[in-house]
Amino acid sequence: MGKFSEYKVPLKSMPAGVKEYDFRLDKRFFENMECSDVRGADLDAALTVNHRNGVYELDFHLTGEVTVACDRCLDDLQLPVDAAYHIVVKYGDEFKQDSDELLEIPESDDSVNVAYMIYDTAMLAIPIKHVHPLGKCNRAMSALLKKHRATRPDDPDAELEEELLDEIEDDSASDNAPTDPRWDALKGFNSADNE
Repeated sequence: MGKFSEYKVPLKSMPAGVKEYDFRLDKRFFENMECSDVRGADLDAALTVNHRNGVYELDFHLTGEVTVACDRCLDDLQLPVDAAYHIVVKYGDEFKQDSDELLEIPESDDSVNVAYMIYDTAMLAIPIKHVHPLGKCNRAMSALLKKHRATRPDDPDAELEEELLDEIEDDSASDNAPTDPRWDALKGFNSADNE
């Protein structure tokens, strides 16, 4: 029995109409996918299959949260996941996937394994940048980052980055946080154009 045999959806034996499947994804699912980025997961994957005229419409909906490492402090960071994916599956001569919306599988296959579809949907729902909100990172790690951060003397952003790291360390983020003066100057152009 394979690691993902529970994710096989029997298509050939499915009568016309709608059938629903529910899958539970945890840390072990991502470990089996050999994904080291996800440290933990609590996801529900709902699959609705609509079979008509030899065509199978698969609609996935994933909800829950995953735990990843914060890019800044390396502590655990919980991220919400709410994602959907739609694909049409039909039988043909051979396996062929020319687009994200259509999958053709050989007539010899009586089922389709949806594990990788679910995995891809979950991974695409996770933002590229994993960072705690300002002021919520591990204070000790933020202090170490500030201490060992290498800055170039000719780097114009070094002072701004230093200020941001000070804000993180002070844990005093507020809605009135200072803005980058370069952006403030650009905002002036918009108001000048409207006059």
